[in-house]
Amino acid sequence: MTKGIVGFIGLGAMGQPMVRNLLVKGWSVVIAPRDHARAQPLIDAGAQVVADPAAMAPLVTVVIACLPDTASVRDVLFGERGLLADGRWEGIFVDSSTLPPQASRDLEVELAAYGTRSLDAPVSGGTQGAEAGTLSFMVGGPADVLDEVRAALQDMGSRVLRCGSSGAGQVTKACNQLIVMSTVTAVAESLRLAEHAGVDPRTVREVLLGGYAKSPILEFHGVRIIDDDYVPGGRAIFHAKDITTIEELAGRAGLDLPLFEAVRGQFERLFANGGGDLDHSAVATLYPRADATSTGD
Repeated sequence: MTKGIVGFIGLGAMGQPMVRNLLVKGWSVVIAPRDHARAQPLIDAGAQVVADPAAMAPLVTVVIACLPDTASVRDVLFGERGLLADGRWEGIFVDSSTLPPQASRDLEVELAAYGTRSLDAPVSGGTQGAEAGTLSFMVGGPADVLDEVRAALQDMGSRVLRCGSSGAGQVTKACNQLIVMSTVTAVAESLRLAEHAGVDPRTVREVLLGGYAKSPILEFHGVRIIDDDYVPGGRAIFHAKDITTIEELAGRAGLDLPLFEAVRGQFERLFANGGGDLDHSAVATLYPRADATSTGD
């Protein structure tokens, strides 16, 4: 006996482990993969496959999406073979993509015309959190709608919190991304500083993990920075949309964010240097390495 049936759209680095966790926790999951070979492990684990979102609509009353941008979300909903291709769908659309807050508010209004209720529910925790089922869901939208899908979200994450009305989840995610970009830059600078000062950055990282500087970014991305391993978990270029959102929010509030401006400059340098497709910890490549023989004793 299953807990229920949900649709899931977006089987990237985050979506695949999210679906696996739903399957492991006893949900029936319907997917519409563009790449069947890539989705084969999920199919083998019991996911039901349909041709496209339009074919998914009659089978489910909840669809969770985890997509790269607003255009992708709109295509999944309103495209020729989108979820709403056949008209009215009285289900719940949970958007775990990272979008501008206004885009989520606009979608809520548009979807209501089709009888569809919606939540913006972006996540934090990275691929490690997606795999471990410990994501944080930042939810915007009606509390009663969240109550109907909370069980599924809790089986993919350790924290599910309503942040306010539509768009509030995306505002919270923008705040999250400002902290992430700032912290990964600070970790990069700190470890390079230690290295240039002749102290082993591995030791520095290990010591700092025992104090107030401890963070998942220091723990996981610190190793990437030390090893120059920038195979993407989350591609740096995804921060370009975060930068735009934070800039818009700050502009509307008339708020000066000097730390954001500094971090923004570093990521824009990374993009200009061709590093957008690397992991976001590749911001460390903007800082030269010390001579390896100069560290430690």
